[in-house]
Amino acid sequence: MYCILFENLSERLEDTFKRIRGRGKLTPKDVERGLREVRLALLEADVNFRVVKDFINRVKERALGAEVMESLTPAQQLIKIVHEELIKTLGEKAVALDLSGPKPIPILLVGLQGSGKTTSAAKLALFLRKKGRRPFLVPADTYRPAAIDQLQTLARQINIPCYNPAQGETPVEIVKKALAEAKAQGYDVAIIDTAGRLHIDDQMMAEVEEIKKAVAPREVLLVADAMTGQDAVNIAKSFHEKVGLTGVILTKVEGDARGGAALSIRAVTGCPIKFLGTGEKLNALEVFHPDRLASRILGMGDVLSLIEKAQEAFDLKKAQELHDKLKKEAFTLEDLRDQIRQMKRLGSLEQILKMIPGLGNKLKDIPFDEREIVKMEAIINSMTPQERRYPKIINASRKRRIAKGSGTSVQDVNRLLKSYEEMRRLFKRVRKKGGLQALARSLFGR
Repeated sequence: MYCILFENLSERLEDTFKRIRGRGKLTPKDVERGLREVRLALLEADVNFRVVKDFINRVKERALGAEVMESLTPAQQLIKIVHEELIKTLGEKAVALDLSGPKPIPILLVGLQGSGKTTSAAKLALFLRKKGRRPFLVPADTYRPAAIDQLQTLARQINIPCYNPAQGETPVEIVKKALAEAKAQGYDVAIIDTAGRLHIDDQMMAEVEEIKKAVAPREVLLVADAMTGQDAVNIAKSFHEKVGLTGVILTKVEGDARGGAALSIRAVTGCPIKFLGTGEKLNALEVFHPDRLASRILGMGDVLSLIEKAQEAFDLKKAQELHDKLKKEAFTLEDLRDQIRQMKRLGSLEQILKMIPGLGNKLKDIPFDEREIVKMEAIINSMTPQERRYPKIINASRKRRIAKGSGTSVQDVNRLLKSYEEMRRLFKRVRKKGGLQALARSLFGR
């Protein structure tokens, strides 16, 4: 995950450090000037001012000591300190869900209306099923019209069971009966979607407290909208004080928000952010890793998240088949299409490139167009199976037919065929040097 959420902050910090990176020795004035820019960047990103003050004081104390001033690489040392203190502010390490205790384990989702609570319940259920759990969804929002129907519809989309309340059941009755049903059917996690309001009120808090008392959840997760900025921090603080949160799911982080909520929630409330909702699709939920996010903010990339995304998106069986084909020099346009489709499952090309160290804020200088990938797949789809396997038979008349069928030009078809031949030559050179075997061993443990 890399999104608009931290782009402005990342650019500001990178510009600040660029100005001091080339200097052999830093003076206290250089440090003061640099930290002033960092302070402004954080405040502009809507980070809580107390959090900013504490962060800058910690960095300044370390930066003006021997750790930086007597270092052979003072600028790098200063960046290292900012990185470490940023991780500390974000929470230091990922905090896993507590899934201990008798089954089914209740997980209570709370939050205001419109924060994405119902969708997050389905996302969390899908996430847990991928981890080998057997989740059960519980629709306990009896106030918002169609809230129960929405959760049941989402549950059907991902093939996860969802309790069906009887007419007139209260939220507490729904939760108790749903847990009994989940236990009887052998489900081990119950995710409870509670009612929200447009603002925090006593009635909502009383209802959440009543549900919490009835089921003793292992987790009480606040679903907060990152787009609300500092309001998300205030909401988290209010819920934590009144019902006792164990964590936060920060949603809509793919939107045009400034990022301050993520940097402030842990410091202000003491509650860890456990997940980030990174898109509308039901698989767009990611574990929150403070160290990885700090690296992204400072333009250092996020190779670990990229590897995890690749492991989820790429089919190991297909990867081995591709490896075998490359060894035999039997790589076809059908194989290229398979690779394009698997790449698309990783997310947008821009998101992928931003995870690569050093590329983060330089992408505006790199000419690339996502539409070219879509165009390549359309051209291959317009070919016959024989043409995809034996591209050499594609003559001028076939190129015109393929271009017409894919809504592209003959020049586009020629460009694809040229790229394909260049890839074949590249794979041939790598194979001769033994690179394919090394790549397979590193990626697939073979």
